[in-house]
Amino acid sequence: MTDHMKMTEDKPVQGCPFGHGGTPTPRETHGSHMAVDEGEGWHDAQLDFSKSMSYGDYLSLGSILHAQHPLSPDHNEMLFIIQHQTSELWMKLALYELRAALASVHRDELPPAFKMLARVSRILEQLVQAWNVLSTMTPSEYTSMRPFLGSSSGFQSYQYRQLEFMLGNKNEQMLKPHAHRADVFAEVKAALEAPSFYDEVVRLLARRGFAIDASRLERDWTLPTQHDASVEAAWLEVYRNPSQHWELYEMAEELVDLEDAFRQWRFRHVTTVERIIGFKQGTGGTAGAPYLRKMLDVVLFPELWHVRTLL
Repeated sequence: MTDHMKMTEDKPVQGCPFGHGGTPTPRETHGSHMAVDEGEGWHDAQLDFSKSMSYGDYLSLGSILHAQHPLSPDHNEMLFIIQHQTSELWMKLALYELRAALASVHRDELPPAFKMLARVSRILEQLVQAWNVLSTMTPSEYTSMRPFLGSSSGFQSYQYRQLEFMLGNKNEQMLKPHAHRADVFAEVKAALEAPSFYDEVVRLLARRGFAIDASRLERDWTLPTQHDASVEAAWLEVYRNPSQHWELYEMAEELVDLEDAFRQWRFRHVTTVERIIGFKQGTGGTAGAPYLRKMLDVVLFPELWHVRTLL
């Protein structure tokens, strides 16, 4: 045996770099395997929940998992229902986070709002990916169950409408589909009449010393967001001197991230509709894909996008 070979053989085996010991010997490996087999890792886990709250109890799974009621004999309707129910749950969380972020902006406490806005963007990314699952439904499969949907449509989602209103895409006509539910109508109407999240950020710009036109600070909140030169001038200053306005700069980028994710969601929505029903009228009476394509042109935070051209 050469010295080189001997040195290699005698060199100690390196263990885990985080200090969990060296490479186990065959005996140690066997012993460890036996120990795991004997308890299988759950030996001390609680197994009796007759007097305590279980996982299913905490999550109300009994209600959630029994909330799917297909109306057709078609196998694919379950996918259709769960796709939309889970989307509604994600939208509930998005609204929850946006409202909390709005409260932080009111208090001039922006760092917590940044975290919440980032979470909303991730929620929208989750919703984008969900379209990939629904896209496994073919036109033939959808046609089999469509007659059972009646006039129900995602167009009537009151959570989605509140989300649109909170982000500034206001339209008073969109209250009408909810007139039959007084409680829901009141919620959606309140979102229509309140300043949007972006409206409150514009007010924040004014509180931070930027010269925002009075007509922008006190306007008809039921109208959609429109481009305003004084707001754009404020953002231009923020982007030209980010170190001097770091919190506002970060707020601007969080909002751009959010709208970027929202645009992707809209785009995947229209392409999914096109591949499943083509250009047929939607079940709720809308023009279907052409209507959704028109929505792709909506800009939620116009000054934040246009200011990039000026830099």
